[in-house]
Amino acid sequence: MPFSEKQITFMGVARIAGWQVKRYHVHSATDLIEPAVEAAAYRFLPELLPEPDGEAPPAGFTVLHRNRQGAFLDAYSWVWENVIECRTAAAGVEALGCPDDVPTRFRALDRPWIGCVWELAPFGHERSSWVRHVLQPDQPDLDSYLADAYPDGRCGGPG
Repeated sequence: MPFSEKQITFMGVARIAGWQVKRYHVHSATDLIEPAVEAAAYRFLPELLPEPDGEAPPAGFTVLHRNRQGAFLDAYSWVWENVIECRTAAAGVEALGCPDDVPTRFRALDRPWIGCVWELAPFGHERSSWVRHVLQPDQPDLDSYLADAYPDGRCGGPG
């Protein structure tokens, strides 16, 4: 299987179902995610977000990944002060139980997956950012966490 890096793009922060969510898109170098797929993913996202637990600010990040197979949405939510909860969904991938090959019909996955090599690119950055801005200061600085994004560019490679 030939491997190639993809592009990751930070799409800003959105308030969704009471959560503040940093949004990343993973896509090929030439094809951005279609607006209909993006809209469908963010309409579905509340299904993947847990109830706020009162211990961590209701914040997290998502990765929306579009490839030739379909679309994938990973929701990473900070819970219990310092733990990431991950819930995932897919659209258009019949092998994962999606009803058809339409990339706008998202369905929650019951697999224990946390993401592929491209989707995990911002994971280390987000962990460090949470520690730096929320856990270490005397007063958590959620605004600084939300403003601290993984840089746009290539992702998925070994370095």
